[in-house]
Amino acid sequence: MRFIGICQYDGSNYSGFQSQKNASSIQDHLELAISSIGVLEERINYAGRTDAGVHATGQIFDFSSKDHRETSQWLKGLNSQLPNDILVSSIQKAPDEFHSRFDAINRSYAYVIYTGKTQPIFLRDYIYWEKHEIDIEIMRAEAAHILGTHNFNSFRGSKCTAKNPVRTIHSIDIEQKENFIIISLCANAYLYNMVRIIVGTLLDMSKGSRKNMKTILNAQDRTNAGKTAQAQGLFFTGAEYKKDKFRFKRCSC
Repeated sequence: MRFIGICQYDGSNYSGFQSQKNASSIQDHLELAISSIGVLEERINYAGRTDAGVHATGQIFDFSSKDHRETSQWLKGLNSQLPNDILVSSIQKAPDEFHSRFDAINRSYAYVIYTGKTQPIFLRDYIYWEKHEIDIEIMRAEAAHILGTHNFNSFRGSKCTAKNPVRTIHSIDIEQKENFIIISLCANAYLYNMVRIIVGTLLDMSKGSRKNMKTILNAQDRTNAGKTAQAQGLFFTGAEYKKDKFRFKRCSC
């Protein structure tokens, strides 16, 4: 029987979502929790791989087990076994052929920037503190140029192993609420460090960089883009699936 879950996590103390040798990961903790209350038939699948220090409010994962437990039992059991910085907010049954990664048609991220004069100490692991004055209208104007389908070679990290650099960004919204700026992106998929490089480039432009997105995209060269923004301000917020594949029953929490 296959189950699908939605989890939240604070990525501050982890090497990322994906299991790694000699490092603590979200995947390892989820699999350990599942195995402690039932039989995990294979490694879990997940919608998006987040890096060290990156957080999630809506990571999607699925797993297969022969244990015929109620979803409420899985939910309660998993959360009793997980550390307090990982929470499963929803568990439900899924079709046997469902795959969190391969069936996802869109994935969403949000990046949080704080522009106050001093760093908020209790938020330092969850925001990027920008010390200099920035122009949000420049950010919005330049961000519009990366909408649609493009070759994003200029926005891929050096460790990226993807063979095809073409991705489609469906939306990018930049909102300001007092001292907070939130950049929200939705795309079919992302290259390694793509979101953080886009954010870093937009920040450089907003502070007077003479570069522009059209030129950077056309160059297809990482050296033309801006710095890679730090991981702490980045959140994986969810994935979308075709309605004929699967319909989520979102929790009310």
